[in-house]
Amino acid sequence: MKRTNDGGARRIVVISTGGTIASRWQGTGYAADASGDDVLATAPLPEDVTVEVVDLFNVNSSRMTAAHQLALLRTVQDTFADPGVDGIVVTHGTDTLEETAFLLDLHHADARPVVLTGAQRPFGTGDGDGPGNLYDALQVAATVRELGVLVVFDGRVHAARGTVKTQTLAADAFSDPSAERLGRVGFSRVDIERQPERPAPLPLPAAARTAIPGATGPDATPLPRVDIVTHHSDGDPFLFNAAVAAGARGIVLEATGAGNATPEIVAAVADAVAEGVLVAVSTRVPAGPLAEIYTGGGAVDLVAAGAVLTGTLRSAQARIALLATLLADGGSGDPARTTALLRRLLEGPVRAEPALATGGSRSATAVAGRA
Repeated sequence: MKRTNDGGARRIVVISTGGTIASRWQGTGYAADASGDDVLATAPLPEDVTVEVVDLFNVNSSRMTAAHQLALLRTVQDTFADPGVDGIVVTHGTDTLEETAFLLDLHHADARPVVLTGAQRPFGTGDGDGPGNLYDALQVAATVRELGVLVVFDGRVHAARGTVKTQTLAADAFSDPSAERLGRVGFSRVDIERQPERPAPLPLPAAARTAIPGATGPDATPLPRVDIVTHHSDGDPFLFNAAVAAGARGIVLEATGAGNATPEIVAAVADAVAEGVLVAVSTRVPAGPLAEIYTGGGAVDLVAAGAVLTGTLRSAQARIALLATLLADGGSGDPARTTALLRRLLEGPVRAEPALATGGSRSATAVAGRA
């Protein structure tokens, strides 16, 4: 389907992947089944925008797999092979949107934007937020450049890195607990308030070319297993060791505080690292950086055991960084090289820049980017 509003000065491709924005009542609950054309038909178009729809897959995002995400990554890069495309909007479920957005951002080398959006209320409901979010996402995709992958939700523009789902049901579903929003959108105006800081992008991994969403058995692309294990009162190494035994090549330890666990878990981490498992340490605390402060099983000891601290990235996005590292490394067998790559993907929080003066319906960043 193609829709045009007033001449189609900006050509945007909408890639539909399912989620609440495409979910209809199934008799006992909601599930994604509306097509991208159906979703697009609910939203008005910004001025001077032409929209084309790609129905990639249609799943509740809790069922998202790495194969789905890699297929989306491939589709995004294939779409940008057409120089006539000005931007991409991905409609996506909110449960795992933060993971998909970060994976796309780690590999995004194009000046043109990729904007992810979705909904907290299902398709076709009278108070649905999907149409407004989709309109805003189209406006942003038609306006900005050089900002990487973005999340647009409830009138706010967020950088992919660090942005997580912070509300289960409320319309304002996303934020970065450790940084300010990137900007805002409304009344046909996009205001960008700071620039995101991003590591140098990774090339498209070979696995993305063969990933088949939903495939099982011999058709499934073999992908590295990466697990998340949470520490808690009475936590012991059992689940961590179970992940290693299950074949995990990467593990995120979701620690307490600024990155703390126990001496027994430190010993398990050291053993895993010695076996070639990549270990990253995040925290179950919503905001703030990790830090080497405590010994006795704390971050000081975990780092000494070979684990890498994740900065301000939380567990789900840290897992994506591990997955991207393993896919990019390609089994080099060089632990130092692999760890260095992971550190590069994790390094530093998003750095705020001075606010940019804006005016009219496009931001100063967007105007400069198109000059």
